[in-house]
Amino acid sequence: MSHPKFQELAAPGVRGLVPYQPGKPIEELEREYGVSHAIKLASNENPLGPSPLALVAAHEALASLARYPDGGGFALRDELAKRLGVERDAITLGNGSNDVLELVARAFVTPEDEVVFSQYAFAVYPLVTQAIGAQAVVTPARDFGHDLAAMAASVTPRTRLVFIANPNNPTGTWLTSSALEDFVGKMPAHVIVVIDEAYFEYVAEPHYPNTLSWLSRYPNLVVARTFSKAYGLAGLRVGFAVSHPALANLLNRVRQPFNVNSIALAAAVAALGDEDHLAKARALNQEGMAILTRGVTVLGLDYIPSVGNFVAVDVGRVATPLYEALLYQGVIVRPLGNYGMPNHLRVTIGLPEENARFLSALARVLHMGAAP
Repeated sequence: MSHPKFQELAAPGVRGLVPYQPGKPIEELEREYGVSHAIKLASNENPLGPSPLALVAAHEALASLARYPDGGGFALRDELAKRLGVERDAITLGNGSNDVLELVARAFVTPEDEVVFSQYAFAVYPLVTQAIGAQAVVTPARDFGHDLAAMAASVTPRTRLVFIANPNNPTGTWLTSSALEDFVGKMPAHVIVVIDEAYFEYVAEPHYPNTLSWLSRYPNLVVARTFSKAYGLAGLRVGFAVSHPALANLLNRVRQPFNVNSIALAAAVAALGDEDHLAKARALNQEGMAILTRGVTVLGLDYIPSVGNFVAVDVGRVATPLYEALLYQGVIVRPLGNYGMPNHLRVTIGLPEENARFLSALARVLHMGAAP
């Protein structure tokens, strides 16, 4: 019996999809390149790791592994509601914030609809759009960031969803409160606006928006956040969306039951309670950002100013050979060719010794002309 042609059987939007490419794991690098003591500055992870309180809570949750988790995530939603000043029914939990981004698309977008997002935006936006079979409308960036006027002009009666990352990944650019609220206020009622704030906790800019305070004025707004970045729980996959309760109700209709596991739920609740650990993560990031950006400037390279926990460095040439050369030095960063930025490397802010090692390795491979 011959095998069916699965490509022809797949949904039209799925046929042309290229799977999301995560950062190279340390174990894979050490195995393939024969290096040891590698460092990973590719996936915007918190170099401090999770809160000690979260680790204790996760360990205690192991005793209940035979039981299904709380499918509604009551304790976590309750704690988030108290801390964020929103209704518990306004919160939708996800298996990472990627999950809630997909939930919004699945709940509101059909193949007849359009989804608007910016050039150089997070890779998940085009992936979920194409998987559904909807039409992606990609607006040109301005200085590597969102051009809100161009995005507003691209909205049509067919538009159902607009994705905006603030700060944006992979560029680190950000939008002010006045500019972003002006944009949200212009959106017609048939358009859902998703503000993706995965790096919210790292931002220290005075004019950065408090989007949660807008929810009562704009019922078509969804704010997405995560525990994967500043809270250091990337391996447990837990994120959430905050929206009008009626919108959240629709998201929960397409959400998989038990999409957040019991260990993640317990660790996330504990992480919220460790404000000292979060403050340490912020301080470490600010110090590291200053050192790293100063270091690449000394090397004669440009970079995109960032308010996240990463920076996109312009190496002045196609960056892939430098990326490969850095791998031989045991340093993993992220080339941005798949984002349409072939001359850039995205570098996560690490521990002081990791930042120093990256700068040393970068100087070495630049001097070698990127030869391993």
